[in-house]
Amino acid sequence: MRITPQRTELRELPAGKRTGAPASPSPAEVKQASAESAHIAPAMNALSAMAEVDMDKVSAIRQALARGEIGFDADKLAGLIARYHGNQG
Repeated sequence: MRITPQRTELRELPAGKRTGAPASPSPAEVKQASAESAHIAPAMNALSAMAEVDMDKVSAIRQALARGEIGFDADKLAGLIARYHGNQG
């Protein structure tokens, strides 16, 4: 599965400033968008390098959990996640 970014936010203009032509972004908005892109790019590269999710395997694991064939310890999982992420808060 590939995730592609899509910007869907809409901005309302004051009633007196509405025109038929699209507004050009201000230099500050362009600079902010560039900074956001610089932060997002490494994450997008990492996502594109990741393997697809095997939904059949996910389903099999869910069914095994539901049948009690696999134990689940939420506290242990939380600890492992915290350790993996370096206890960042």
